[in-house]
Amino acid sequence: MLKNTESAIVVQGLNHWFGSGEAKKQAIFDVHLEIEKGSLTVLMGPSGSGKTTVLTLMGCLRDVQEGSVKLLGNELNGSSEQTNVALRRRLGFIFQAHNLHESLTARQNVRMGVEVHGRKDRDDAYDQAAAHMLTLVGLGDRVDYLPGNLSGGQKQRVAVARALVSNPDIVMADEPTAALDKESGMNVVELLKRLGQVRGTTTVMVTHDNRILDLADRIVTLEDGAIVSDERR
Repeated sequence: MLKNTESAIVVQGLNHWFGSGEAKKQAIFDVHLEIEKGSLTVLMGPSGSGKTTVLTLMGCLRDVQEGSVKLLGNELNGSSEQTNVALRRRLGFIFQAHNLHESLTARQNVRMGVEVHGRKDRDDAYDQAAAHMLTLVGLGDRVDYLPGNLSGGQKQRVAVARALVSNPDIVMADEPTAALDKESGMNVVELLKRLGQVRGTTTVMVTHDNRILDLADRIVTLEDGAIVSDERR
């Protein structure tokens, strides 16, 4: 049974290492972070600062080695795979690589975002939800296009639609605007912001994109695996 809490994510004393033996190296150092539901939090910092590692630890994509990560009230340190799977179904993931299925249309790719969450809606409901989300990201006229007939930025917007179509509690986004022009990038982040305001969706975003910082509720900066600043807007 999954729990719920007022905070979307609570991280306390998080440490993480890569490698083993003499090659073992600490990557995350004593990170403490509490993220409120409905907020848009940006993780910034130079390459190798630990941003993506923290994101993947909070998103059940890596095992928590030391410290506490509570995701929607559920402790991830020592959690079972069953719990992790159930929690992932409440998340939406957007990665820099769009990872679309080349043999499926935009609509079919987005439909998968509903189907992998174990939803039992009718086929026409899947199609309507996928088409609606593609329209929201500006691809209403591309719903039946294969990825090979879409630009890089359009493919990334399909990936965004796929992450959002299941109405996740939390969106974990790693450089979601890197492949997008300024207007498209702003539109995607504005959509995430609106989802926070209207649906209470929480977004945690790793980015180097200074163009979208004005939309963030909070900017957390990491260097060498530790938080060096935490600015609320």
